Amino acid sequence: MNRRGFLGTAAAAGAFLPGLRAADAPRKVGVIGPGWYGKVDLFRLIQVEPVEVVALCDVDSVMLDEAAKMTATRQKSGAEPRKYSDYREMLKQEEMDLVIIDPPDHWHALPTIDACRAGLDVYVQKPTAVDIVESQSMLAAARKYDRVVQVGTQRRSTPHLIDAKRMVVDEGLLGDIGHIEICCYYHMRATGNPPDSEAPATFDYDRWTGPAPMRPYNQMVHPRSWRAFMEYGNGIVGDMCVHMLDMVRWMLDLGYPTSVSSTGGIYVQKESKANITDTQVATFDYPQFPIVWTHRSYGAAPDPQYPWAGIIYGTKGTLKAGVHRWDFIPNDKSAKAMHGDALYELEKYPEDKTEPRLEKHVASAVRGHMRDWLKAVDERSRPVADIEQAHTSTVACILANLSMKLGRSLEWDAARGEIRNDKEANRLLARKYRSPWKHPDPKRV
Repeated sequence: MNRRGFLGTAAAAGAFLPGLRAADAPRKVGVIGPGWYGKVDLFRLIQVEPVEVVALCDVDSVMLDEAAKMTATRQKSGAEPRKYSDYREMLKQEEMDLVIIDPPDHWHALPTIDACRAGLDVYVQKPTAVDIVESQSMLAAARKYDRVVQVGTQRRSTPHLIDAKRMVVDEGLLGDIGHIEICCYYHMRATGNPPDSEAPATFDYDRWTGPAPMRPYNQMVHPRSWRAFMEYGNGIVGDMCVHMLDMVRWMLDLGYPTSVSSTGGIYVQKESKANITDTQVATFDYPQFPIVWTHRSYGAAPDPQYPWAGIIYGTKGTLKAGVHRWDFIPNDKSAKAMHGDALYELEKYPEDKTEPRLEKHVASAVRGHMRDWLKAVDERSRPVADIEQAHTSTVACILANLSMKLGRSLEWDAARGEIRNDKEANRLLARKYRSPWKHPDPKRV
């Protein structure tokens, strides 16, 4: 029996069940990290189901106040959620069904594990984690506590990409596939070099840093430009490659690569304080074919219509797939070319027209991802971007960065969850946590 069925039966019997809602009551939701994408995710959830957002948590009080006010205007009750600066207090004090976890990458693992332990179903942004053992621990917690954990690799729920998979890949129109390119040529790497300074009084920088190494505060760090630093994430590979690798893995039903190799560095944008690469190439080897990633945060994209994309080459044709569109180009000139565009639902969801910083072409994908998550929660099943699928894509991306750092190819032993015959590389699977935070262990979640 699913949760709603159980609640309905219990309510009919007049039972009082502490911590469980009535079958017709709205699901209670909390959000950890209601910044830019935290609000994008939350407001798409509100659009597909009239949930009640009861609590928000952020270490930036200005951002927290803004999110609470905006949420009040978007939810049916009109109530402002309660506000917290420590997610642990929110999990301890609030009665919730669901939690959205959208802080910077270095804060994905611990809140997800704690939320699973608290009996909540989770939506967490990609990538799953900054290091591999963190990600393994998140997967272990989801399974141990039988939680539904959906990860924000929403290409799997993108309407036009679902069409491309169904109409081209599943129909065998590509023929035998021999090579895949994935890429990002956005000029997204921070290029500034402002001086270090004191953190604003409204921003708890120590708590924000959490388990990451303590750097001098710099205005680049918050908000959003934290992605410029490897202390908090995995660079453009962890941010953008994880999406496109996950997309082609989903389309072609692929698991872990057998080996990963990568080269790259800071070759052009050397004046910036950012320490992530401006240029990187990674090869993910599969028995059937290689998948080759390239990013470059300067210069022009080879195909201006596909600056962030996956391109699948087959004996019968080529599929180009991006967040705005897809194209199938058959090798046989007499065969039919095919095309699809991103789904915009601006009339159905007019809030999308005016919501600040919303990527309108992605809104339908996030709504689809939320519907899939809620369905899995009701059925106690695995969502389309289940934690295990996202873990697989995240591990591959982290291995690419480790390969670049070590200067050699790495072979992944999926069964053992480690790198084959490489003690030095295996010591890097878990990074050192700053005291007093304790690195999670998948055997002790």
